[in-house]
Amino acid sequence: MAARWSHAAALGAMALALLGGCASKDRLPPAPLQQIKPQIAGRQVWHASLSSKIRFPLAIASVKGKFYAADDGGHVLALDAASGRELWRASVGDDLSAGVGSDGHWAAVVTRGNELVTLEEGTERWRAPLGVQVVTAPLVAGERVFVVGVDRSVQAFDAATGRLLWVMRRPGDALTLGQASVLTAYKDTLLVGQGNRLAGLDPLKGTVRWEATVAMPRGTNEIERLSDLVGPAGRVGNMFCARAYQTAVGCVDAERGSTLWNVNTSGSVGVAADSDAVYATDAADRITARRRSDGVSLWSNERLLNRRLSAPVVAGPTVVFGDLEGQVHFLSRSSGDILLRLPTDGSPVVATPTLSDTTLLVATEDGGLFAFRPE
Repeated sequence: MAARWSHAAALGAMALALLGGCASKDRLPPAPLQQIKPQIAGRQVWHASLSSKIRFPLAIASVKGKFYAADDGGHVLALDAASGRELWRASVGDDLSAGVGSDGHWAAVVTRGNELVTLEEGTERWRAPLGVQVVTAPLVAGERVFVVGVDRSVQAFDAATGRLLWVMRRPGDALTLGQASVLTAYKDTLLVGQGNRLAGLDPLKGTVRWEATVAMPRGTNEIERLSDLVGPAGRVGNMFCARAYQTAVGCVDAERGSTLWNVNTSGSVGVAADSDAVYATDAADRITARRRSDGVSLWSNERLLNRRLSAPVVAGPTVVFGDLEGQVHFLSRSSGDILLRLPTDGSPVVATPTLSDTTLLVATEDGGLFAFRPE
């Protein structure tokens, strides 16, 4: 069984390498930045640095007024979100493939040696072998740590002891996507990407309660038909909206476990949502806002084409993206106009910008953590 997991992980990595190679070869030059007149005020309020570069799919955790981030070399950092004051810094002694997940007490990361490592206030409490490659940040919730592998298996551990509580494995395609998936929670249901479907699991037992299809795979071969959900998902109440890799954007009612709508569109990064719209980029970095109720297009912006935009985050009246030159773009949620642009260190923004109250944290490939406060 372990050999089959490894085979799936290797195929997923191979698919990612193949797709990445094609994208790099065919990538058009980024659109030059046009001068803008700021329409809102905003400024950098603090800056911190990690110990090495960030090349793995970092997820910044924002919990209870704290930010948690990590770098390639296994250094994990907790910061006070308002002031940037360092609360603790730790090293897990190995390079990372996924992280950070946190509930404000426990923080969890996954090493490239496929070990789940859980910290308490910066002190390592336990580590557990996973037997599968992981690129999605763990979810820490309800005194448990949940992990989804690139083979779509899900494992649950006791947060205090590291005891394995259950494993959910299902037969599926041998070829999977080596990119961070959807792993989140709604009330007492664990939500996890399972290929092109969002599944609701019982977090106590690992059994499937429901599944909702976000996209229908299309293409003539296995790579073209890859349509795994990629994170992050956008949530408004019981509605979760997600991207299916290069296939569609769709929304699911997590209360009923049913698909509400989906729209065919290319793209490879997650989405954001608010009470009015779902915000996403396509393969060319065209930004589109779609009406949350039915997916009808509200506006699009083509001024940032091919700038390798991050997944977005909604911040006040704006939706925010980072780009390949470390620029942070604040767009109007109602019109798509660029209202403000703020710089970082010039290296690519490598994680979804993350909000804590009114402080927005952006991480760059060079290990910079830049906190902004739009006003």
